[in-house]
Order: sequence, then C-alpha cells, then structure tokens
Amino acid sequence: MHDKLGMQVVPLRLLTPNMTKQFTLDLLKNTNPNDPHNKKYRGKIVVEMTFNPFKEDSERFSGLLNEHMRNDSGGERATEDVPSSGAGLLLVVIQGAEHVEGKHHNNPYAIILFKGERKNTKLIKKTRDPCWNEEFEFMLEEAPVKEKIHIEVMSKRKGFGFSFKESLGHVDIDLIDVVHNGHINKKYNLIRSKHGVIHVGLRWKVT
Repeated sequence: MHDKLGMQVVPLRLLTPNMTKQFTLDLLKNTNPNDPHNKKYRGKIVVEMTFNPFKEDSERFSGLLNEHMRNDSGGERATEDVPSSGAGLLLVVIQGAEHVEGKHHNNPYAIILFKGERKNTKLIKKTRDPCWNEEFEFMLEEAPVKEKIHIEVMSKRKGFGFSFKESLGHVDIDLIDVVHNGHINKKYNLIRSKHGVIHVGLRWKVT
C-alpha cells in the first residue's frame, strides 16, 4: 500500500526561461486553503525547476505573450511558419468525448496508437460524456507529414478474474495539417459509433 505524505503546487508563471529556480515548499494534505488539516506540519520538499523553451518558442518568446493578448482582443493573428522537416515533439491532448455508448457497459477510456507506441487515458465509470483532459507526448526524429494517429474509445468492465472490453468508436487523424499549421483543436466523429464524437487537440513543436 502507498501512503500519501503530502503535496504542493508550483505556479509555472514563477519560472523564467532558461533559468533554474529552486523552491522549498511546505507539504500540504490538499490544495484547499481552508482545510484545517493543512495546518499540520508534514515536512518540506525541495524542487529545482527549469523552463527550457523549444527552439521555435525561444525565438518568439519575447513577443509571444503580447501577440496572444492582441489576438484575444480581436486583433489579426500573425501567420506562423512551421518547419515541415526535422525532429520535434507531437503533443496530443485528449479532451473528452460525447455520446459514446456501449452495448453492455459505459466505462470509457481512450487509447492512442502511434508509431508502435500505445498510451491510455484514465477510465471514467458510468458515463457517455467522459472528460479526460490528458496530454501525451511523442518525440519524433522527423515531422510526421505522412503519418496518421489512431485514437480509439474503449469501455471496460471487470468481473471475477475477467476483464470485458468493448470498442465505442475510433478515428484516424492525418498529421500533415498539424505539421503545417502548428496545431489543431477539433471534434471528430467516431467511426463505428452512432453519434459519438471525440475532442482532440494536436500540436507539433520543432525541437
């Protein structure tokens, strides 16, 4: 059995690009500031954190925040040129699904299959509209301009020594648009699902 001894949260806005910062933090029971259990001393944890922007982010870092602020206020967005070759990081965010329904049970989780790797979200019990908000990373030696990523929603129910699985639908996404546009955030209709959709965010970052 594992015992939880304490936790803490570090706001990432406290980090400066390319600089290491050390934090000495009091461990808490949870993030609720009004919880009396947080007054109990649980020890300290010392953490060193460094924010190293990717190459494309580092080059634009000084003006990136102001650009996004202008975009949020209705200004015109600048077009970003994303290299289509070279090593990079593919970020996949499985945000959630809607109207997924199994024949025997509805305990959905998502599976990502890409270049021989398999990654799973957590399983959420008894729902047709799961919300995962989980991010996965794939380090690649070259841009996936000719690749597809397979995402499938499954449902699983455990019995006495048995596990029953059922597919609730899947989608295969071409990544060429992600490479050229830098990012995509979209809902996809699930194949072999009557009304099911899955909400996926994809981003390609050159390293």
